[in-house]
Amino acid sequence: MVWNGVYSRCAAMAVLAFGVVAIEAAQLARYDNYPLYRVTPQSEEQLKVVAAMEHVSDSLIFLETARKVGDRFDIIVAPHKLADFTETLEADYIPHELIDENVQRSFDEERSRLTNKRAKGPFDWNDYHSLEEIHAWLDKMANDHREVELLDAGRSHQNRTLKGVKLSYGEGRPGVFIEGGIHAREWISPATVTYILNELVNSEDAQVRALAEKYDWYVFPSVNPDGYAYTFQVNRLWRKTRTPYGPFCYGADPNRNWNFHWAEQGTSNNACSDTYAGPKAFSEVETRSLSSFVEKLRGKLSAYIAFHSYSQLLLFPYGHTGEHSPNHQDLDEIAEATVTSLAKRYGTQYKYGNVYDAIYPASGSSVDWSYGVEDVKIAYTYELRPDGGAWNGFVLPPNEIVPTGEETLDSLVTLLEESAARGYYKAGK
Repeated sequence: MVWNGVYSRCAAMAVLAFGVVAIEAAQLARYDNYPLYRVTPQSEEQLKVVAAMEHVSDSLIFLETARKVGDRFDIIVAPHKLADFTETLEADYIPHELIDENVQRSFDEERSRLTNKRAKGPFDWNDYHSLEEIHAWLDKMANDHREVELLDAGRSHQNRTLKGVKLSYGEGRPGVFIEGGIHAREWISPATVTYILNELVNSEDAQVRALAEKYDWYVFPSVNPDGYAYTFQVNRLWRKTRTPYGPFCYGADPNRNWNFHWAEQGTSNNACSDTYAGPKAFSEVETRSLSSFVEKLRGKLSAYIAFHSYSQLLLFPYGHTGEHSPNHQDLDEIAEATVTSLAKRYGTQYKYGNVYDAIYPASGSSVDWSYGVEDVKIAYTYELRPDGGAWNGFVLPPNEIVPTGEETLDSLVTLLEESAARGYYKAGK
């Protein structure tokens, strides 16, 4: 998220017991016979017992972390730790149930499907695409459409391009920045961003055409390219960058690494944690480069919108504090209209609110930075399909890519119309 902190699914993975997760290698990380348990504490004491497990064991993967009594934890357990895990729960009478006895099966099915489709036709949204395929498609879009200009925001730690495009039908329009893929395993994010870009360029729908031509669009489908490539090549559940930190730990959470209230809330100082904020703000070359690119657009950007998964949420600043932002009421009203619009096509229900209150404390995010530092007052994070009831939301079936894109584009029309009606957009300088 997903982002998250100690408080959510996107802060999901502690370092695994087997070394392939911590070693840059071609060997595929596997989760054979790793069961998934759903644990629902019924008292404060039980909540503390389960929450403490996340910090003392490197053999448990927290996909969902409860914030209060009655909420659930979804936890993947390494086979060698299973007896200790269940014994602890039973000793404290903590309710739990087995959800999946072998989580690897869904990863195998996905990998087999993607492997079999590699010799396919044109780029489409019937399945997920590798980084190389996304970059080649962006190149083609720029080559085929004079309104599309390739953008290079810098290089990753492993020297991959932070590639994006600018879509413009005439200079001077208000700028909208679209960020995808900052968390590597959230594949529906780059898929949705590319779907939206394709529609903005090629759709003949009157509303979409008006939307496309009213703004200058800066679109980056995968701003954590090393991590995204790693999810295809090695570890499907990888979240962070791939910067080495010590002999066995890699990466910082790129959505906890921005220099706005950095490391204050919902982060870890453990380099092996999924929510490791890095040794300092902008320690990661990816966030440092992207922020420098955005800074050059100062005065041109009117909206910054990031796409994550999963939970079906529309979030806005702040994440570091429960104190409301200066335009909280506007952001809240715009969000209400946006999620109402999103639900019309397929009935998909989103919740909305400021990050701190709606989900969990989390500081150092790109959206909070754009709002607090760059003064972009329309700043939102989408947590896309599925809803919070799913345990394997990072493995969203490919037949949900297009519906996710359609309903999200519907909502984006409303989001920008509602904020424009409140006077937020001015012509770019």
